[in-house]
Amino acid sequence: MNKTVPVKTATRIAEIVEALLELERASLSELARHLDLADSTLHDHLTTLESLGYVVRDDKKYRVSLRFLEVGEKVRNQLNVYQVADPEVSKLANETGEHASLMIEENGMGVILVIAKGTDAVNLEAYAGRRVVLTANAPGKAILAHLPERRVERIIDQQGLPKYTEHTITEREDLFEELAAIRERGYATDTEELVEGVKAISVPVISRNRVQGALTVGGPAHRMEGELFEEELPNLLLRASNVVELNLTHS
Repeated sequence: MNKTVPVKTATRIAEIVEALLELERASLSELARHLDLADSTLHDHLTTLESLGYVVRDDKKYRVSLRFLEVGEKVRNQLNVYQVADPEVSKLANETGEHASLMIEENGMGVILVIAKGTDAVNLEAYAGRRVVLTANAPGKAILAHLPERRVERIIDQQGLPKYTEHTITEREDLFEELAAIRERGYATDTEELVEGVKAISVPVISRNRVQGALTVGGPAHRMEGELFEEELPNLLLRASNVVELNLTHS
């Protein structure tokens, strides 16, 4: 089997963009030290990125430009699941007062596509575009539960089972048992598995026999308990996912 060989220039450009995102703003010499590159080599790449509008230089410091925001918005708007689910996510946030979101899977990672905050929502450091592993959160597990087993195995091989809290599932057998339970009950839970003190409920969005993403409501653990966590939120999410699934099927 032929393996794809990364193009060196494309790889370097990606590394520069990622480094600028990490540093936020950096001079040529600062970025060169960070990437262990010669100033002259880095300058050529930065000049190209700047001429294409993907990098901006202010006061001799470079940063990633808002061109990426334009690109991301265009990509998101091309996804039917975003168009259909966006209003339902807003409704969930308004009805619960908490964080509501839509996550999809891309290249083995979870990507938050839509997020809305209710009146009581706390800062969870979640934002549209954030990428997370699928194994340590409710929407990720809701998605994994409805992917072919071989695909799940490949995702685990690629991303591993990293531990974030003492509640994170880190054993493959335990994860597959959890995914089977999710399929049986129809929804997934995150009981402080990704962030201490945060719990969430998530349901899959399935259309044309494929999981398209997962809808989620999450908030402080002390509010996510009892009948609310075990019945009210799952039922609310299941109704919302049904609306999204119907609109996807007939769109």
